[in-house]
Amino acid sequence: LQLVESGGGLVQPGGSLRLSCAASGFTFDGYGIGWFRQAPGKEREGVSCIHSSNSRTYYADSVKGRFTISSDNAKNTVYLQMNSLKPEDTAVYYCAAIRGMLLFRLWNLSPNGYNYWGQGTQVTVSS
Repeated sequence: LQLVESGGGLVQPGGSLRLSCAASGFTFDGYGIGWFRQAPGKEREGVSCIHSSNSRTYYADSVKGRFTISSDNAKNTVYLQMNSLKPEDTAVYYCAAIRGMLLFRLWNLSPNGYNYWGQGTQVTVSS
């Protein structure tokens, strides 16, 4: 079971990036997929998450209106469209999977409940 993130990079403030999280070794059916980020010296925090069965989503207040999460179950891929990026969005972004709707609703943006993690992709917002 593997998750692979891609799409990170360097972008100017106000710019956009789209991150992808591709799964191998399992299908998204029944899983929630979350995006988390960790900046140097800070704790890992939840950004957004989506469940495969009903597309239920959660967003951190800091990204509402700027980030959009979506899922393509046929491609076993979850995307995070990030617009109006700010320097404070700079971090390593990780995707993670949690099994079951009940656990997804319980843990949603908390990283503690997620069992499977990708290796992360760096996002740097700087002029």
